[in-house]
Amino acid sequence: MNMAAPITRLRGETVTLAHGGGGRAMRDLIDEIFVAAFRPDAMEDQARLTHAALAKPGARLAFTTDSFVVTPLEFPGGDIGTLAVCGTVNDLAAGGAEPLWLSASFIIEEGMPFATLRRIVASMVREAAAAGVRIATGDTKVVERGSADGLFITTSGVGVIRAGRDLRAERIREGDVALVNGVLADHGATILAARGDLMVSTDIASDCRPLNGVMEAVLAAAPNARAARDATRGGLASALNEMAETAGVSVELDEAALPIRAEVKGVCEILGLDPLDLANEGALVVFVPTDEAESALAAMRAVPGGEDACAVGRAVTRGPVPVTMRTAFGGARIVDMLVGEQLPRIC
Repeated sequence: MNMAAPITRLRGETVTLAHGGGGRAMRDLIDEIFVAAFRPDAMEDQARLTHAALAKPGARLAFTTDSFVVTPLEFPGGDIGTLAVCGTVNDLAAGGAEPLWLSASFIIEEGMPFATLRRIVASMVREAAAAGVRIATGDTKVVERGSADGLFITTSGVGVIRAGRDLRAERIREGDVALVNGVLADHGATILAARGDLMVSTDIASDCRPLNGVMEAVLAAAPNARAARDATRGGLASALNEMAETAGVSVELDEAALPIRAEVKGVCEILGLDPLDLANEGALVVFVPTDEAESALAAMRAVPGGEDACAVGRAVTRGPVPVTMRTAFGGARIVDMLVGEQLPRIC
């Protein structure tokens, strides 16, 4: 039987300024690309949210927002839509929240191909389903050609923190163990290679993924977990420096324990970069008490996204610098925060 092609009111192959003008063209863009994918409950100017978790005694709301500006828009292992969902989900998860709802705002440059936009939206639907969240509301704007590097996305997220959970960097204590859920620096190295202007070619793919499943596993196995942070811009180095400064401790890393691919180390050596400064989009660091470290590691390794979990260091008495690393040669070096902009438009 011959199936007719789906009826579309969109004309041409790219977004035009008319698609941001508030009229029929804009409604066609929203209906055929966004509403068709996200399937909102109603076409109102706000989402109306209800969830059983909100009714439980002691439950608290968590709220976060982030903007995503990456070049190129599509890269091995993901695209800007993947980042927009996973980045916001992970910010909620690292605070101990169960992510529930997202908003998504799109700044679209005139000339954006509809086909590219559809692929990015499809990625957002897929990642939201994997994380168990609903994209509940959103907005679109169209700007003149050359004003937005193709596409910018802002997502905000709302989640629920169960009673009794209290993940804060200031709770880290001397002796606590620092755990990571998997390999580091893959995203930053992937973007470097995908841009093509550095003449670097690798088979590395971004680690972009939702981490709420990993965090739930950790919290079930290590109920006294102190704090967690997803190591995005600035990499593990910046995340640990921020946490150590807040907690009033120092962190000592073990270079031999750091899970970094040989290919990533090679790229960094060629370009004079430190892998600990490279962005991650599917890696988090969590501090747990020593007596809960092994159970937390076992729990992480049993869920998707945590298979390569390992202990990379521990909190120690505050010293002259927040973070140091024992090197493979038996010495020590300072691990400072990223200074300046290593890679613009990376997440």
